[in-house]
Amino acid sequence: MKNIAVFASGSGTNFEAIAQACADGRLDARVALMVCDKPGAPVIARAERFGIESFVFSPKEWPSKAAFESEIVRLLRERNVELVCLAGYMRIVGEVLLEAYRDRILNIHPSLLPAFKGAHAVEQAVAYGVKVYGITVHWVNADLDGGRIIAQKAFEYDGSDPEEVHRIGQKIEHQIYIDTIERVL
Repeated sequence: MKNIAVFASGSGTNFEAIAQACADGRLDARVALMVCDKPGAPVIARAERFGIESFVFSPKEWPSKAAFESEIVRLLRERNVELVCLAGYMRIVGEVLLEAYRDRILNIHPSLLPAFKGAHAVEQAVAYGVKVYGITVHWVNADLDGGRIIAQKAFEYDGSDPEEVHRIGQKIEHQIYIDTIERVL
């Protein structure tokens, strides 16, 4: 069984899907740590319900990104984490974490990369008027949403409501991310 860490900043639905897949035995892995950069985020309560240890921090309380990433790397190594899964972690991963976990950090993104990179991908796609949306799982590198693509799943949508696109996409995210994590492990 491999130790993984999940990084999140918000509600934590992808975190919960991964934790549940580990608990159910669908993933031969254990979430050894949940990392959250937003004190008070709902994902923290989800981790507590699963009995998963959390490292919650406020970036502005650290002298630099390198400082808090060094602490994260220390915690990951202490728990023998082999794979990091970003699941709605709304922070660009820096050099310290990238170097320590080169080719071992996954991200899930709500567009068919390389189109619509960044934090507002769905809103950009809706504004552009696309009719085919999607989800991408990719390796993380120094380029924003630019790492090698591992898996993608497309879906059609002919409306103009970003929230509806997010709801549709989230159901797909939970399955494609677990399937990809399983393949990678």
